Amino acid sequence: MNTGSDQPGEVAVASDETGTDEVHGEEHRGLGSRAPEFIKARRALHVSWQVGVFIIGLAVVGAGIIMLPLPGPGWVVIFGGMAIWATEFVWAQLVLRWTKRKVTEAAQRALDPKVRRRNIILTSVGLVIVGVIVGVYLWKFGITMPWKIKDQ
Repeated sequence: MNTGSDQPGEVAVASDETGTDEVHGEEHRGLGSRAPEFIKARRALHVSWQVGVFIIGLAVVGAGIIMLPLPGPGWVVIFGGMAIWATEFVWAQLVLRWTKRKVTEAAQRALDPKVRRRNIILTSVGLVIVGVIVGVYLWKFGITMPWKIKDQ
């Protein structure tokens, strides 16, 4: 999976830029841990930090998975958990970067006038079909309320 670049053959490489004064966008930020320096300086503390970040991210992703069939913003919560993992793990940063790029590409395709016109036509046809089905059902069976208002 080539997630670091749009060019074939290029691979994302973890950089160790800690002392530069340059301002980078999120796309050009180096990969790796975003833990504070005093935590990264101590191995045991850094491993504990990573375990904590993993557990919190796992809880958020798990909640998102539970929300997929239940009411709630399941995918948003799952991507939030991935963002938590991306603060510490390179694999999550690469997955999140790839996902952002794919979502941006899909949004650009959806804004294409031909695609928008097609989507509007398909939505209109679908609504007409649903309206006809509901109309036929009501014409054939009518509306029966589960309570009896006439008896009171």
